Amino acid sequence: MSGHTVKQVAKLSGVSVRTLHHYDAVGLLKPASVGENGYRYYGREELLRLQQILFHRELGFSLEEIARVLDAKGFDRVAALKAHRQKLEAETRRYRQLVRTIDHTLAALEGDAKMEDKAMYRGFDPEQQAGYEKELVERGGPAMQSRIDTAKAGMAGWKQPDFDAMQAEADAVEAGMAKALADGLPVDSGTVTALMRRQHGWIAKSWNQPAPAAAFKGLGEMYVNDARFRARYDGRQAGLAEYMAAAMASFADRELG
Repeated sequence: MSGHTVKQVAKLSGVSVRTLHHYDAVGLLKPASVGENGYRYYGREELLRLQQILFHRELGFSLEEIARVLDAKGFDRVAALKAHRQKLEAETRRYRQLVRTIDHTLAALEGDAKMEDKAMYRGFDPEQQAGYEKELVERGGPAMQSRIDTAKAGMAGWKQPDFDAMQAEADAVEAGMAKALADGLPVDSGTVTALMRRQHGWIAKSWNQPAPAAAFKGLGEMYVNDARFRARYDGRQAGLAEYMAAAMASFADRELG
């Protein structure tokens, strides 16, 4: 039987076997054929489709959105690649600016140069952040604006180590939840509950106030319903967004209700 097996595709692409099986199950990436031995075999067409899937995931599309795009009548792979290139070139320019900002900051911290306060934030996207905040206020109303203002006030005195520690904690919780999902642990298990306790503490520190049950559950729902959050979590482990949401709801009902 010609073609690549699922293990070979995983090795080629860096996508896990579990994720490839998931893509097959949801109809996003079907193998070219299945042998009598039950092995999936992928040809060049499937490899090119997987490349498109990965490009769209990098750009924040959900699996459902990717399926609609790739299966739409008249989908043009060449045009799509050109569009991806334009977006990635724009991101590359922004990341280069961020690297320059890091270099300038390091030079200032090490005493080799002076740096204006405004220069510390070159390369970041204030319009994107403002857009996120606007969406949250539209969903949550005046109470959400108050929560955002409280969170900003709490972060006003943070230094870089504070932000680094928060990022490290978020990564650790997400990695732990991805492993729990892969291990098949129920959302009310001791391991997941401990991770949710850390997640709740992380949210409380981010918001500069405790997260009540409804708000904690609502945040979990946003992980599923917002394409950007879903892409982030599912990009780490297929199904992680829904697993996070279920775990947050379970934790809220058991410990915050």
